[in-house]
Amino acid sequence: MPPESTPGPGTPRDTGSPDRRRRTRTGRRPDRTVRRRALRAMAWTAAGIVLLGGTGAGYLYARLNGNLTTVDLDRLLGGHRPRKTDNGSQNILLLGSDSRAGENRKLGGGPGGGSARSDTAMIVHLYKGHRKAAVVSIPRDTLVDRPACTDTQGTVHPAEHRVMFNESYATGGAACAVRTVEALTGVRMDHYLEVDFSGFRRIVDDLGGVRIRTTEAIRDPDSHLDLDAGTHTLDGRQALGLVRTRHGVGDGSDLGRIQLQQAFLRALIDRIGQLGVLDNPTKLYRLADTATRSVTTDSGLGSVDSLISFAGGLKGISSSRTTMITMPVQYAAGNANRVVVDEAKARQVWRALREDLPVPDTATQGTATGEATGLVNGARAR
Repeated sequence: MPPESTPGPGTPRDTGSPDRRRRTRTGRRPDRTVRRRALRAMAWTAAGIVLLGGTGAGYLYARLNGNLTTVDLDRLLGGHRPRKTDNGSQNILLLGSDSRAGENRKLGGGPGGGSARSDTAMIVHLYKGHRKAAVVSIPRDTLVDRPACTDTQGTVHPAEHRVMFNESYATGGAACAVRTVEALTGVRMDHYLEVDFSGFRRIVDDLGGVRIRTTEAIRDPDSHLDLDAGTHTLDGRQALGLVRTRHGVGDGSDLGRIQLQQAFLRALIDRIGQLGVLDNPTKLYRLADTATRSVTTDSGLGSVDSLISFAGGLKGISSSRTTMITMPVQYAAGNANRVVVDEAKARQVWRALREDLPVPDTATQGTATGEATGLVNGARAR
Protein backbone atom coordinates (compact mmCIF):
# COMPACT_ATOMS: atom_id res chain seq x y z
CA MET A 1 0.00 0.00 0.00
CA PRO A 2 1.59 3.31 -1.03
CA PRO A 3 2.41 5.78 1.74
CA GLU A 4 0.03 8.61 2.31
CA SER A 5 1.19 11.74 0.55
CA THR A 6 1.88 14.82 2.61
CA PRO A 7 0.27 18.05 1.46
CA GLY A 8 2.68 20.78 0.46
CA PRO A 9 2.84 24.22 2.07
CA GLY A 10 -0.40 26.10 1.72
CA THR A 11 -2.33 23.02 0.55
CA PRO A 12 -5.50 22.36 2.57
CA ARG A 13 -6.02 18.87 3.95
CA ASP A 14 -9.03 16.77 3.09
CA THR A 15 -11.55 17.77 5.75
CA GLY A 16 -14.63 16.07 4.41
CA SER A 17 -16.35 14.58 1.42
CA PRO A 18 -15.57 15.85 -2.11
CA ASP A 19 -19.03 17.31 -2.31
CA ARG A 20 -18.49 19.20 0.95
CA ARG A 21 -15.12 20.52 -0.18
CA ARG A 22 -16.61 21.95 -3.37
CA ARG A 23 -19.25 23.94 -1.52
CA THR A 24 -18.87 27.46 -0.22
CA ARG A 25 -20.11 28.71 3.14
CA THR A 26 -23.35 29.71 1.47
CA GLY A 27 -23.90 26.08 0.47
CA ARG A 28 -23.49 26.82 -3.24
CA ARG A 29 -20.82 25.45 -5.55
CA PRO A 30 -18.58 28.19 -7.02
CA ASP A 31 -18.85 28.78 -10.77
CA ARG A 32 -15.59 27.45 -12.27
CA THR A 33 -15.83 29.82 -15.22
CA VAL A 34 -16.19 32.82 -12.91
CA ARG A 35 -13.28 31.55 -10.80
CA ARG A 36 -11.03 31.16 -13.84
CA ARG A 37 -11.95 34.63 -15.04
CA ALA A 38 -11.16 36.07 -11.63
CA LEU A 39 -7.77 34.37 -11.55
CA ARG A 40 -7.04 35.60 -15.07
CA ALA A 41 -8.02 39.13 -14.12
CA MET A 42 -5.74 38.97 -11.07
CA ALA A 43 -2.87 37.73 -13.24
CA TRP A 44 -3.35 40.51 -15.76
CA THR A 45 -3.63 43.11 -13.00
CA ALA A 46 -0.35 41.91 -11.54
CA ALA A 47 1.27 41.89 -14.97
CA GLY A 48 0.00 45.40 -15.60
CA ILE A 49 1.47 46.66 -12.34
CA VAL A 50 4.84 45.12 -13.14
CA LEU A 51 4.91 46.24 -16.77
CA LEU A 52 3.51 49.73 -16.41
CA GLY A 53 4.78 50.59 -12.95
CA GLY A 54 8.40 49.51 -13.24
CA THR A 55 11.31 50.81 -15.26
CA GLY A 56 11.17 47.61 -17.34
CA ALA A 57 7.64 48.43 -18.38
CA GLY A 58 8.55 51.87 -19.62
CA TYR A 59 11.39 50.38 -21.63
CA LEU A 60 9.18 47.71 -23.24
CA TYR A 61 6.46 50.23 -24.05
CA ALA A 62 8.97 52.69 -25.53
CA ARG A 63 10.56 49.90 -27.55
CA LEU A 64 7.25 48.89 -29.12
CA ASN A 65 6.44 52.52 -29.92
CA GLY A 66 9.91 52.98 -31.36
CA ASN A 67 9.44 50.00 -33.65
CA LEU A 68 6.58 51.64 -35.52
CA THR A 69 6.91 53.38 -38.88
CA THR A 70 4.11 55.81 -39.68
CA VAL A 71 2.93 57.94 -42.59
CA ASP A 72 0.93 61.15 -42.11
CA LEU A 73 -1.66 60.50 -44.80
CA ASP A 74 -3.96 63.32 -43.70
CA ARG A 75 -1.20 65.84 -44.45
CA LEU A 76 -0.17 64.23 -47.74
CA LEU A 77 -3.69 63.69 -49.09
CA GLY A 78 -5.25 66.97 -47.96
CA GLY A 79 -8.97 67.62 -48.01
CA HIS A 80 -9.89 66.31 -51.47
CA ARG A 81 -11.00 62.87 -50.35
CA PRO A 82 -14.24 60.88 -50.09
CA ARG A 83 -16.19 61.90 -47.00
CA LYS A 84 -15.98 59.87 -43.83
CA THR A 85 -19.00 57.71 -43.11
CA ASP A 86 -20.88 58.08 -39.84
CA ASN A 87 -22.42 54.60 -39.70
CA GLY A 88 -19.84 53.10 -37.33
CA SER A 89 -17.95 51.16 -40.01
CA GLN A 90 -14.27 51.47 -40.93
CA ASN A 91 -12.22 50.83 -44.07
CA ILE A 92 -8.55 49.87 -43.94
CA LEU A 93 -6.22 49.57 -46.92
CA LEU A 94 -3.94 46.58 -46.28
CA LEU A 95 -0.87 46.37 -48.52
CA GLY A 96 1.80 43.70 -48.80
CA SER A 97 4.87 45.30 -50.36
CA ASP A 98 7.44 43.32 -52.34
CA SER A 99 10.52 45.45 -51.74
CA ARG A 100 13.74 43.46 -52.18
CA ALA A 101 15.72 45.87 -50.04
CA GLY A 102 17.57 44.67 -46.92
CA GLU A 103 16.34 41.42 -45.38
CA ASN A 104 13.78 40.95 -48.16
CA ARG A 105 16.52 40.40 -50.75
CA LYS A 106 17.07 36.87 -49.43
CA LEU A 107 13.46 35.89 -50.04
CA GLY A 108 13.75 35.63 -53.79
CA GLY A 109 12.14 36.86 -56.99
CA GLY A 110 11.87 40.25 -58.64
CA PRO A 111 14.35 43.09 -59.02
CA GLY A 112 16.98 43.89 -56.44
CA GLY A 113 17.65 47.20 -54.77
CA GLY A 114 15.06 49.22 -52.93
CA SER A 115 12.28 49.22 -55.53
CA ALA A 116 8.92 48.15 -54.14
CA ARG A 117 5.43 47.50 -55.43
CA SER A 118 2.15 46.60 -53.77
CA ASP A 119 2.28 42.85 -54.27
CA THR A 120 -0.99 42.43 -52.36
CA ALA A 121 -3.77 44.98 -51.86
CA MET A 122 -6.94 44.44 -49.84
CA ILE A 123 -9.66 46.77 -48.62
CA VAL A 124 -10.81 45.50 -45.22
CA HIS A 125 -14.27 46.76 -44.32
CA LEU A 126 -15.23 46.43 -40.65
CA TYR A 127 -18.99 46.57 -40.24
CA LYS A 128 -20.61 48.57 -37.46
CA GLY A 129 -19.91 46.88 -34.14
CA HIS A 130 -16.82 45.14 -35.56
CA ARG A 131 -18.43 41.70 -35.37
CA LYS A 132 -18.01 40.92 -39.06
CA ALA A 133 -15.90 42.07 -41.99
CA ALA A 134 -15.65 42.11 -45.77
CA VAL A 135 -12.33 41.89 -47.62
CA VAL A 136 -12.04 43.12 -51.21
CA SER A 137 -8.81 42.17 -53.00
CA ILE A 138 -7.59 44.52 -55.73
CA PRO A 139 -5.63 42.68 -58.45
CA ARG A 140 -2.23 44.30 -58.82
CA ASP A 141 -2.41 43.91 -62.62
CA THR A 142 -5.59 46.01 -62.90
CA LEU A 143 -5.28 48.84 -65.42
CA VAL A 144 -6.36 52.06 -63.71
CA ASP A 145 -6.16 55.82 -64.10
CA ARG A 146 -3.82 56.96 -61.35
CA PRO A 147 -4.56 60.47 -60.03
CA ALA A 148 -1.85 63.00 -59.25
CA CYS A 149 -0.36 62.41 -55.80
CA THR A 150 2.37 63.61 -53.43
CA ASP A 151 4.88 61.24 -51.82
CA THR A 152 6.46 61.52 -48.36
CA GLN A 153 9.38 63.55 -49.78
CA GLY A 154 6.98 66.19 -51.11
CA THR A 155 7.42 65.21 -54.76
CA VAL A 156 4.26 65.61 -56.83
CA HIS A 157 3.64 62.83 -59.35
CA PRO A 158 1.37 63.74 -62.29
CA ALA A 159 -1.67 61.67 -63.14
CA GLU A 160 -1.29 58.73 -65.54
CA HIS A 161 -3.78 56.89 -67.74
CA ARG A 162 -4.16 53.08 -67.85
CA VAL A 163 -1.25 51.99 -65.71
CA MET A 164 -1.06 48.90 -63.51
CA PHE A 165 -2.50 49.40 -60.05
CA ASN A 166 0.67 48.34 -58.23
CA GLU A 167 2.62 51.11 -59.96
CA SER A 168 0.84 53.62 -57.73
CA TYR A 169 2.75 52.38 -54.69
CA ALA A 170 5.96 52.04 -56.69
CA THR A 171 5.60 55.66 -57.82
CA GLY A 172 4.74 57.44 -54.59
CA GLY A 173 4.40 54.95 -51.74
CA ALA A 174 1.51 54.80 -49.30
CA ALA A 175 0.01 58.19 -50.14
CA CYS A 176 -0.24 57.44 -53.86
CA ALA A 177 -1.65 53.98 -53.18
CA VAL A 178 -4.38 55.38 -50.93
CA ARG A 179 -5.12 58.22 -53.37
CA THR A 180 -5.54 55.69 -56.19
CA VAL A 181 -7.81 53.40 -54.16
CA GLU A 182 -10.03 56.27 -53.07
CA ALA A 183 -10.28 57.57 -56.65
CA LEU A 184 -11.08 54.07 -57.89
CA THR A 185 -13.73 53.28 -55.28
CA GLY A 186 -15.09 56.56 -53.95
CA VAL A 187 -14.63 55.01 -50.48
CA ARG A 188 -12.65 56.76 -47.75
CA MET A 189 -9.76 54.73 -46.30
CA ASP A 190 -9.85 55.35 -42.55
CA HIS A 191 -6.56 53.56 -41.93
CA TYR A 192 -3.54 52.12 -43.71
CA LEU A 193 -1.46 49.03 -42.84
CA GLU A 194 1.53 47.79 -44.81
CA VAL A 195 3.66 44.69 -44.20
CA ASP A 196 6.69 43.56 -46.22
CA PHE A 197 7.97 40.07 -47.08
CA SER A 198 10.28 39.58 -44.10
CA GLY A 199 7.71 40.95 -41.64
CA PHE A 200 5.05 38.59 -42.94
CA ARG A 201 7.43 35.64 -42.60
CA ARG A 202 8.37 36.56 -39.02
CA ILE A 203 4.73 36.95 -37.94
CA VAL A 204 3.79 33.50 -39.27
CA ASP A 205 6.84 31.94 -37.56
CA ASP A 206 5.97 33.64 -34.25
CA LEU A 207 2.50 32.12 -34.50
CA GLY A 208 4.06 28.68 -34.80
CA GLY A 209 2.97 28.29 -38.42
CA VAL A 210 -0.45 28.22 -40.05
CA ARG A 211 -2.32 25.03 -40.95
CA ILE A 212 -3.78 24.73 -44.45
CA ARG A 213 -5.09 21.94 -46.66
CA THR A 214 -4.35 21.71 -50.38
CA THR A 215 -6.62 19.72 -52.67
CA GLU A 216 -3.82 19.15 -55.17
CA ALA A 217 -0.05 19.57 -55.36
CA ILE A 218 1.37 23.09 -55.73
CA ARG A 219 4.86 23.40 -57.20
CA ASP A 220 6.42 26.73 -58.11
CA PRO A 221 10.25 27.08 -58.16
CA ASP A 222 9.93 30.87 -58.53
CA SER A 223 8.30 31.19 -55.10
CA HIS A 224 10.18 28.23 -53.56
CA LEU A 225 6.95 26.33 -53.00
CA ASP A 226 6.67 22.54 -53.15
CA LEU A 227 3.54 21.12 -51.50
CA ASP A 228 1.84 17.80 -52.03
CA ALA A 229 -1.92 17.52 -51.80
CA GLY A 230 -2.91 17.23 -48.15
CA THR A 231 -2.67 19.06 -44.84
CA HIS A 232 0.37 21.18 -43.99
CA THR A 233 1.50 23.51 -41.22
CA LEU A 234 3.32 26.21 -43.16
CA ASP A 235 6.23 28.09 -41.64
CA GLY A 236 6.87 31.70 -42.59
CA ARG A 237 8.88 30.97 -45.73
CA GLN A 238 6.36 28.45 -47.03
CA ALA A 239 3.44 30.77 -46.25
CA LEU A 240 5.17 33.56 -48.14
CA GLY A 241 5.64 31.23 -51.10
CA LEU A 242 1.96 30.33 -51.04
CA VAL A 243 0.64 33.89 -51.07
CA ARG A 244 3.13 34.90 -53.78
CA THR A 245 2.78 31.99 -56.19
CA ARG A 246 0.92 32.52 -59.43
CA HIS A 247 2.51 30.23 -62.03
CA GLY A 248 1.91 27.11 -59.93
CA VAL A 249 -1.88 27.52 -59.69
CA GLY A 250 -4.93 28.10 -61.87
CA ASP A 251 -4.37 29.94 -65.11
CA GLY A 252 -1.15 31.61 -63.90
CA SER A 253 -2.83 34.99 -63.45
CA ASP A 254 -2.79 37.26 -60.42
CA LEU A 255 -6.45 36.34 -59.86
CA GLY A 256 -5.52 32.77 -58.93
CA ARG A 257 -2.94 34.03 -56.47
CA ILE A 258 -5.60 36.24 -54.85
CA GLN A 259 -7.74 33.19 -54.19
CA LEU A 260 -4.81 31.55 -52.39
CA GLN A 261 -4.19 34.74 -50.40
CA GLN A 262 -7.80 34.87 -49.27
CA ALA A 263 -7.81 31.18 -48.27
CA PHE A 264 -4.59 31.70 -46.31
CA LEU A 265 -6.00 34.80 -44.61
CA ARG A 266 -8.95 32.75 -43.39
CA ALA A 267 -6.56 30.17 -41.95
CA LEU A 268 -4.47 32.93 -40.36
CA ILE A 269 -7.52 34.48 -38.66
CA ASP A 270 -8.46 31.07 -37.26
CA ARG A 271 -4.88 30.43 -36.07
CA ILE A 272 -4.76 33.70 -34.12
CA GLY A 273 -8.10 32.84 -32.51
CA GLN A 274 -6.90 29.36 -31.52
CA LEU A 275 -3.68 30.49 -29.85
CA GLY A 276 -5.20 32.43 -26.95
CA VAL A 277 -2.48 35.06 -27.25
CA LEU A 278 -4.14 37.33 -24.68
CA ASP A 279 -3.79 34.62 -22.05
CA ASN A 280 -0.01 34.51 -22.43
CA PRO A 281 1.84 37.79 -21.74
CA THR A 282 5.17 36.43 -23.04
CA LYS A 283 3.65 35.29 -26.31
CA LEU A 284 1.69 38.54 -26.58
CA TYR A 285 4.80 40.69 -26.17
CA ARG A 286 6.85 38.62 -28.64
CA LEU A 287 4.11 38.88 -31.26
CA ALA A 288 3.64 42.60 -30.57
CA ASP A 289 7.38 43.18 -30.96
CA THR A 290 7.41 41.36 -34.29
CA ALA A 291 4.26 43.05 -35.55
CA THR A 292 5.34 46.59 -34.67
CA ARG A 293 8.69 46.03 -36.40
CA SER A 294 6.94 44.65 -39.47
CA VAL A 295 4.25 47.19 -40.29
CA THR A 296 3.91 50.72 -41.56
CA THR A 297 0.72 52.48 -40.49
CA ASP A 298 -1.04 55.78 -40.93
CA SER A 299 -0.44 58.24 -38.09
CA GLY A 300 -3.88 57.44 -36.66
CA LEU A 301 -2.61 53.94 -35.78
CA GLY A 302 0.94 55.06 -35.09
CA SER A 303 1.17 54.22 -31.39
CA VAL A 304 1.00 51.08 -29.29
CA ASP A 305 -2.13 52.39 -27.54
CA SER A 306 -3.89 52.97 -30.87
CA LEU A 307 -2.91 49.57 -32.25
CA ILE A 308 -4.01 47.78 -29.06
CA SER A 309 -7.36 49.56 -29.17
CA PHE A 310 -7.74 48.76 -32.87
CA ALA A 311 -6.77 45.10 -32.45
CA GLY A 312 -9.06 44.77 -29.44
CA GLY A 313 -11.97 45.77 -31.63
CA LEU A 314 -11.30 42.82 -33.95
CA LYS A 315 -11.59 40.05 -31.35
CA GLY A 316 -15.11 39.09 -32.33
CA ILE A 317 -14.32 38.61 -36.03
CA SER A 318 -13.70 35.02 -37.12
CA SER A 319 -13.15 33.64 -40.60
CA SER A 320 -16.78 32.51 -40.65
CA ARG A 321 -17.82 36.14 -40.15
CA THR A 322 -15.55 37.40 -42.94
CA THR A 323 -16.68 37.71 -46.55
CA MET A 324 -13.85 37.71 -49.10
CA ILE A 325 -14.20 38.76 -52.71
CA THR A 326 -12.06 40.05 -55.56
CA MET A 327 -12.84 43.45 -57.05
CA PRO A 328 -15.04 42.71 -60.10
CA VAL A 329 -12.79 42.65 -63.18
CA GLN A 330 -12.61 41.26 -66.69
CA TYR A 331 -9.54 40.29 -68.68
CA ALA A 332 -8.21 43.16 -70.79
CA ALA A 333 -8.78 42.82 -74.52
CA GLY A 334 -5.68 41.42 -76.20
CA ASN A 335 -3.74 40.88 -72.96
CA ALA A 336 -4.69 38.05 -70.59
CA ASN A 337 -2.06 39.26 -68.10
CA ARG A 338 -3.99 42.47 -67.44
CA VAL A 339 -7.50 43.08 -66.14
CA VAL A 340 -9.89 46.04 -66.18
CA VAL A 341 -12.56 46.99 -63.68
CA ASP A 342 -16.07 45.76 -64.41
CA GLU A 343 -17.54 49.17 -63.61
CA ALA A 344 -21.21 48.22 -63.25
CA LYS A 345 -20.51 45.36 -60.85
CA ALA A 346 -17.80 47.26 -58.96
CA ARG A 347 -20.29 50.04 -58.20
CA GLN A 348 -22.38 47.50 -56.28
CA VAL A 349 -19.35 46.66 -54.13
CA TRP A 350 -18.37 50.26 -53.39
CA ARG A 351 -21.96 51.20 -52.55
CA ALA A 352 -22.15 48.28 -50.09
CA LEU A 353 -18.96 49.44 -48.33
CA ARG A 354 -20.10 53.07 -48.12
CA GLU A 355 -23.50 52.12 -46.74
CA ASP A 356 -22.24 49.31 -44.47
CA LEU A 357 -24.27 46.68 -46.32
CA PRO A 358 -23.45 43.09 -47.36
CA VAL A 359 -21.82 42.82 -50.78
CA PRO A 360 -24.51 41.36 -53.08
CA ASP A 361 -23.78 38.08 -54.87
CA THR A 362 -24.64 39.73 -58.18
CA ALA A 363 -21.53 41.92 -57.85
CA THR A 364 -19.19 38.99 -58.56
CA GLN A 365 -21.26 36.81 -60.88
CA GLY A 366 -19.72 36.43 -64.33
CA THR A 367 -16.41 38.15 -63.47
CA ALA A 368 -12.88 36.83 -64.08
CA THR A 369 -11.74 34.40 -61.35
CA GLY A 370 -8.30 32.95 -62.07
CA GLU A 371 -9.39 29.30 -61.85
CA ALA A 372 -7.78 28.46 -58.49
CA THR A 373 -11.03 28.23 -56.54
CA GLY A 374 -11.03 25.60 -53.80
CA LEU A 375 -7.34 24.72 -54.14
CA VAL A 376 -6.53 25.62 -50.53
CA ASN A 377 -8.78 24.62 -47.59
CA GLY A 378 -11.55 23.88 -50.07
CA ALA A 379 -12.69 27.51 -49.67
CA ARG A 380 -14.56 29.03 -52.56
CA ALA A 381 -13.74 32.64 -53.37
CA ARG A 382 -16.23 35.08 -54.86
